[in-house]
Amino acid sequence: MSSPVTQQNRRGPARPVKRKGRRTKKIVIVLLVLAGLLVGADFALAAVAEHTVSQKAREQLGLTEDPSVTVHGFPFTTQALSGDYRHISVSATGVPVQDTLRDVGVAAELRDVDAPLSDLMAGNVDNIKINEVEGQVRIKDSDIARVDPLDKIENLRIAPSTEDYVRHGDEGAVEEDAAKEEKDGSSAGIRLSGEVQIAGERVEIIAFAIIDLDGNTVRISPERLEFGNGQDRTVVPPEVQQTLLPSFEADISTGSLPFTVTPTDIEVESGAIVVKGTAENVRFSGMSGN
Repeated sequence: MSSPVTQQNRRGPARPVKRKGRRTKKIVIVLLVLAGLLVGADFALAAVAEHTVSQKAREQLGLTEDPSVTVHGFPFTTQALSGDYRHISVSATGVPVQDTLRDVGVAAELRDVDAPLSDLMAGNVDNIKINEVEGQVRIKDSDIARVDPLDKIENLRIAPSTEDYVRHGDEGAVEEDAAKEEKDGSSAGIRLSGEVQIAGERVEIIAFAIIDLDGNTVRISPERLEFGNGQDRTVVPPEVQQTLLPSFEADISTGSLPFTVTPTDIEVESGAIVVKGTAENVRFSGMSGN
């Protein structure tokens, strides 16, 4: 005769379930640790590659410090093994151009980069192939103030303006969006302001000009002037304009864009002029921008 099932007998099988749960937990922990190690190794390998590219870019640009390099996309290891990188960013500040500009910003977005891992790890980056490059240089107003004759203007500042406002002021101004649709990108409106000496007095002058691209040269052509006095502005008399306009006329050499990029577009930001361009099928050896 079988013995009756007791409450104690019902609880007995629960212990192996707990042991199984502990084993599952340990496996999960091990997998998480392994995943963390793999991710760490991936980032470490990416850091080595970025440092190698950065050092070579520093040499070719003639910089005193390594530029910033970022390899986009995760995981890096997959891209490294195939030698095909979707997107790499290179940027640097404080790049000198000739004897005038001291603090030019240089940036390049490299897309579809062909770089075998063996070459990258060995530092052999000159033959790296780049399918598409978007390059730009950024010239600050502090550097523009070094260019003759703009170096005669005190506290020079720049800001964007529409080309229509430059030419006509309030009388012929159009909406900014409409003005952008008409322009091709190789020119832009700019507002330059600063202080000059007139009859022994320091006077704030605001110049409205058109900037154009001529190869690697930015040409500033002033159209009209206003006297500034806080929020109030008055038009400079024509005879005075003829005298002062040349003080705001200048040619600025940007140097060559990185990776043999041809300058095609120019923009004005608050405090800077930005020159942009694109190129296809280039090599890393064309990094030098001067």
